[in-house]
Amino acid sequence: MGETVPVHLIRCHGFGNQFLIAFTDEVPASGPELARWSCEPIAGIGADGLVFGTPTHLDQPDRLTFTLFNSDGSRAEVSGNGLACFGHAILQTLPGRRDLDVVVDTAAGPRRIRVKGTSTDVEVSATVEMGAADSGPDISRLVVDLGGPRVGRVASVDMGNPHLVVEVDDPDDVDLAVVGPALEAIFEPVGCNIHMVSVSDTSHLRLRTWERGAGLTEACGSGACAAAAAASGWGEIDETVQVLMPGGTTTVVIGDPMVLSVTSVFVDDHEVNNGW
Repeated sequence: MGETVPVHLIRCHGFGNQFLIAFTDEVPASGPELARWSCEPIAGIGADGLVFGTPTHLDQPDRLTFTLFNSDGSRAEVSGNGLACFGHAILQTLPGRRDLDVVVDTAAGPRRIRVKGTSTDVEVSATVEMGAADSGPDISRLVVDLGGPRVGRVASVDMGNPHLVVEVDDPDDVDLAVVGPALEAIFEPVGCNIHMVSVSDTSHLRLRTWERGAGLTEACGSGACAAAAAASGWGEIDETVQVLMPGGTTTVVIGDPMVLSVTSVFVDDHEVNNGW
């Protein structure tokens, strides 16, 4: 990222969850500052996160590492919607290419992305193998107060990143802008993604999310997987479930790995210069 070299940013969204994606030789030391600026919707460009795609090994330039900075500049281990958008962006860099099947490296381990579409498609279908759902942060002494709405079952799930899943009658009844940061603060310094979920029937969940490092977002792919894993553990849902979020509905197939389906939409691209 030399001083006179322009950097190409591709902006895509998965169910309203927006990401700026740059392919560079290395992750810049100024990544946190660049994320805070570029994700800011007025002074910057606007997004929920900034992703760098870099070669995992110098002798394997086609093997990429996915590095995500949240909009507040903090690092995130992984993101389901972010990985789907990352796959879409990779496909866009391959003129004339149709479909993509690639394994990328993340801080949570390798993740497989399959994209159906062409390099020029504005909208593509992607599936992401998200790994196995595991036990998350210790919640044995956690008391969840939603300020009025009834609290049902509570689960802690690790999808390579931490999640707290809280069962409620109606996610829209929870003031998540207040409850989200209050619950997240309990898990400092690491933090946690906070989800309100209701089970509609054996194949449908409703989900709202407060994302660590990004706040209220339209959707959360890893959170959809975490919610599905929790509801499956409660014995409430089938192997395949639709997860309805404010930004849209995703499909999660429960297993090892959890498989997430995302529609990635190209928004625009930008050329930025000189360390942004």
